[in-house]
Amino acid sequence: MPLLDPKPGALRPHPADGPSVDRVPDDRASGTPDGLRDALVAELGPQKVLHRISDLVRYASDASPYRLVPRVVVIAETTADVAAVLRHARDNGRHVVFRAAGTSLNGQAQGDDILVDVRRHWTGLEMLDDGVRARIKPGTTIGRANISLSRHGRLMGPDPASSLACTVGGVVANNASGMTAGTTRNSYRLLSSLTLVLPSGTVVDTAAADAEERLRAAEPDLVAALFALKAEIEADSALVARIRAKYELKNTSGYRLDAFLDGATAVEILRGLMVGSQGTLGFIAETVFDTVPLDRMTCTALLFFPDLPAAAAAVPLFNSAGARAVELMDGNTLRACAAVDGVPDDWRDVPRENAALLVEFRASTPEDHLANQRAARAVAEGLELVAPVASVTNAFVTEPGVVHTYWQAREAFMTAVGKARPTGTTLITEDFAVPPSRLAEAGAALLEMQGRYGFDAAVAGHAAHGNLHFLLAFDAARPADVERYGAFMDEFCAMVVDRFDGSLKAEHATGRNMTPFLEAEWGERATELMWRVKQALDPHGVLAPGVVLNRDPKAHLKHLKTIPTIEAIADPCIECGFCEPVCPSRDLTTTPRQRIVLRREMMRQSPDSPVTDNLLDSYGYDAVDTCAGDSSCKIACPVGIDTGAMMKRFRHQRHGRRAERNAERAAQRFAAVEASVRAALGVAEHVDDRLLRGVTSLARKAVSPDLMPQWISAIPAPAGRRLPRTRREDAAAVYFVACVNRIFAGPAGGEDFSLPEAVVTLSARAGRPVWVPPDLGGSCCATIWHSKGYDDGNTFMANHTVERAWEWTDGGELPLVVDASSCTLGIGHEIVPYLTPENRRRHERLKVVDSLVWAAEELLPHLTAVATVGSAVIHPTCSMHHLGDVARLEQLARFVADRVTVPVYAECCGFAGDRGMLHKELTESATAHEAAEVVAGHHDAYLSANRTCEIGMEHVTGRPYQSVLLLLERVTRPA
Repeated sequence: MPLLDPKPGALRPHPADGPSVDRVPDDRASGTPDGLRDALVAELGPQKVLHRISDLVRYASDASPYRLVPRVVVIAETTADVAAVLRHARDNGRHVVFRAAGTSLNGQAQGDDILVDVRRHWTGLEMLDDGVRARIKPGTTIGRANISLSRHGRLMGPDPASSLACTVGGVVANNASGMTAGTTRNSYRLLSSLTLVLPSGTVVDTAAADAEERLRAAEPDLVAALFALKAEIEADSALVARIRAKYELKNTSGYRLDAFLDGATAVEILRGLMVGSQGTLGFIAETVFDTVPLDRMTCTALLFFPDLPAAAAAVPLFNSAGARAVELMDGNTLRACAAVDGVPDDWRDVPRENAALLVEFRASTPEDHLANQRAARAVAEGLELVAPVASVTNAFVTEPGVVHTYWQAREAFMTAVGKARPTGTTLITEDFAVPPSRLAEAGAALLEMQGRYGFDAAVAGHAAHGNLHFLLAFDAARPADVERYGAFMDEFCAMVVDRFDGSLKAEHATGRNMTPFLEAEWGERATELMWRVKQALDPHGVLAPGVVLNRDPKAHLKHLKTIPTIEAIADPCIECGFCEPVCPSRDLTTTPRQRIVLRREMMRQSPDSPVTDNLLDSYGYDAVDTCAGDSSCKIACPVGIDTGAMMKRFRHQRHGRRAERNAERAAQRFAAVEASVRAALGVAEHVDDRLLRGVTSLARKAVSPDLMPQWISAIPAPAGRRLPRTRREDAAAVYFVACVNRIFAGPAGGEDFSLPEAVVTLSARAGRPVWVPPDLGGSCCATIWHSKGYDDGNTFMANHTVERAWEWTDGGELPLVVDASSCTLGIGHEIVPYLTPENRRRHERLKVVDSLVWAAEELLPHLTAVATVGSAVIHPTCSMHHLGDVARLEQLARFVADRVTVPVYAECCGFAGDRGMLHKELTESATAHEAAEVVAGHHDAYLSANRTCEIGMEHVTGRPYQSVLLLLERVTRPA
């Protein structure tokens, strides 16, 4: 064992309560049964079969209130893999469930046997007809697809609130729609074709010219069954009328019986049936979508009304005026959304009886945009509006920042209300639809029912389409609470069906919690036809049993997950999965949601549980060590849960006192540490890379792979020992050269100047000279210690740097310009909790400015581009996202280059200071998609503004990334 390897036992939890009723039993501690594991490994290979108990537990939870622990997880890469798994399941009497983003709200992505991950290797998009159509792989998120399509002036039609996280395959499988899709822009209407794998293993491309002929040859019984069902349905005029009427509203309950009315061939019927089938009829391996115009010009308002009926009465007025979206939020929803970053704090004081409509008009031309504004204001002028708190304006606006805040609040409905739930309670999200004319009546009935059953009353939804959403929180570990939930559901479903003839599921798909009520909505005849559809396509019952059809009237009350209390920073998590697409380790080890899920399982167990023992054995590397600690998850989470911060606390818990003392000594002697590292880099320049990799590999085995860096060839030469000479007199700012730029030089073959020389030269050229303190050595942003959980070293360096900055800036009179975005974030924000009261007061007066902001705001207006480069690709860092400076990087890049590319998959590189040298596999995994985009093209410059991130990107692409300020100096250098 390495000398300083952290001990996993330090993270052993101490549950306050007894073992939970839904804990993983001790006999499953070893993971997948040997026979099942070995059979799948023989079929697929070891890299595609996950079998440890930690693998099974982290896939056991999703955004739904249900929890089923799979027996094994398969990471499928090809349709052949999927067909092989289906064949194995059929031959061995097993079941298969497909899992993509895990954002489904009703347990569709959960199973207790074979679970197949169809996200990791299933991303990609191909533009067709200049974006009018797009071929999209099912693991691609709607958000990524829209980034690509927006460059062609197009978008996907479906736009669920989870668009940044949910995948195209999941959206089709659930017929998820969202804010504007309604019944005309959803997957059923816009899915041009798809490639699917049937439960038999047959692969069908519905766009192929000979698709029908090939399907008849491969699946004659299936084709005959489909045509028999079609004939039977069409012969029943009352049933035809009922089916057509049901789909006038948004409806995702059961299978799409209108596919038999709309499809003339078996292939066309299959295409329609797969939409909303929730993984129970086959696997969607590829899609071709008709896209919709982007309509970039928006006119948006958040209008407050005295009560829900008043808000509902305004909905048809805006619909008639041409509004693209009309979203409803009641008073309790608005109050909960005050917890969302950027939302006005005074929303907490909105009266509960108030309600609001988020109304948006969209246009593609200035003329239509002006017409929309006139129409919107004409409707608003005739409404009785209220302004219950100071931030409410009730005005239609076009300012992007304000519009973003409105939509951020609306899209955070589930997480914001979920965060406010009592600790330890399970959250259930329901949606239903009624005729839009009865929206107010349905909303009032729902709120009354929630109150009567003791649930917090809150409702929101897509008012334009009569589609309402609500949440229920209860303790699934208490039988009385489960019984209360069951009674509520019985009355709720009866109300929707009998009183409103509505849809029990409008866009979230049937799922496990609505299957018992499907017949109540559709009737016995239509429901039995759905059972026959399932039998025709999946005669062996392989795929997702119980997800769409279930004859158990209590199925919705089984497999409910408990939510044990964990660390306060992560306890509000509702496991929605919005964090996962931005997590650097998502394809390597675990995601933020999974880190929390694993921790909750530990809390479900008894103190001496072998399950906990095995979870802890994996948790050190899978969760703690390979977390980049970049807190991108905090940005993605609508309520700001920072799992990265929790992992840093866990790193601290694993340190002994000796380690803390040594880290503090390094902080106290950091000037000597800097010099030593520079000297080592100077020696390394003359040593073969292979030898350096060998030496560091041996050192990592002897010491600790989480403390000893691994040599990578992208590590540059040492920076010069001396910083540029500058004058304190007449300086416009103090220039804090980050330690990474005092230690590392720029890329080999890069610019003539070092970064400090470039910043000093640029600032003088623009008439805004900077001063570099001569005693800068030994000062640091403290991120080195903060990221590793060394509190003592972090505290020392944080206070030391603020004290020095206080002197350098004359008590905050001059701005402090920092030339690395992560260091700006560290000095400007992350060190604050570690400061003494006196230094905290000093810090409040310091103006910490990132070099990107300094260059864009202070220098650029006084500079002239002499000779720009042709093209540049940029890498926005996670710190830039935290600071809100990404637009500044793009602005500077467009100043120095004629064409600028922002990769669709540009996210945190995972290098995270030195973590990319400790675990280079983290950076390689985190940047895989971005690196592929970069190397597929040719660019004249590769730009960022954080040296270690640049090293990481050079490591994975082989391209010389450098600070944009280095190129800015060359481009503006006088001829």
